[in-house]
Order: sequence, then C-alpha cells, then structure tokens
Amino acid sequence: MPERETIRRAQQDKREGKSPSTQAGEFVREEIHHIREGKHGATSTKQAIAIGLSKARRAGVKLPASKGSSARTKAQAKRDVAKGRKRGTKPSTTRSRATRKALRSEGRSAASPSALAKHARSSARKHTAAERSAAAKKAARTKGAAGRSAAAKKGARKRARSG
Repeated sequence: MPERETIRRAQQDKREGKSPSTQAGEFVREEIHHIREGKHGATSTKQAIAIGLSKARRAGVKLPASKGSSARTKAQAKRDVAKGRKRGTKPSTTRSRATRKALRSEGRSAASPSALAKHARSSARKHTAAERSAAAKKAARTKGAAGRSAAAKKGARKRARSG
C-alpha cells in the first residue's frame, strides 16, 4: 500500500496538469526509498521501477504500459488500472506476504545512485537524438522560471566542484 504522502504528491501533480508518467514517478521514488531503507530489495533497477509503476496504476494513475512491452505486461497494466478504479478490493494477504518475503531476500544495490544512473543512460540510449533533444526542450519549458534558476545554480555548483 503506498504511503499517504506519495498519493498526495501524485494527486497534486495531476491537479497541476502533469503527465501520468510524472504522477507515477512519485510511486517509483517511494519504491527506491523502500529499497534504500532496507524494507525489501529488488533483482534489478528495472524491477524496482516496475513495482513503483504497478503501485501507481493500482492507486488510479491512468498509466498505460510502454509501447515496447510484451502482451503479458500490457495485460497486467490494464488489470492494474482497472483495479485502481475499483478501489475497495483488498489485496490477497497470502500473495502480498509471499511477494514481500521474496523481495526481502533480494539485493539492495538496485536502488544505488550508480545503478539508477546506469539505467537512465541505457534507457536514454534507446531513444533517438531528436527524441532526447525534444524531451530536454520540453523539460526546460515546463520547469518554470524558479526551477530553471535552481537547475542553473546546481549545474554551476557541480561544474565548480569538478573543475
């Protein structure tokens, strides 16, 4: 069950008109925190993200499966979104206990900064230069003046440190 704060943040993103993937990002963030604080582990960064996205769908975020997903994954995403709309259904205790037990034995390195950075780079490589450029331009447009200023300051700090 996602934390109340995570759901609140996702709802705020929705009110601000942000995309479903941005709303779902809150759930992925929560999952990464869970792994880092030792609540459970994950086989890979990809699995950690998948768990977060699944929770987002169950919480009612209208998030479809990605274009490159298998038919099985797409079907699962559809079920999750449908479950999110139904709301009142309580998950099976036996199944959730088994899942938690299996995840506890997994490693914690999937949520390390280096693993996340590696995953981000490999994901970006799958996109064309034009797609990456368009994403960066959109990010700059939607960030807002205060956000751009903060990002510029952060960049300047990083350059000063490394140079």
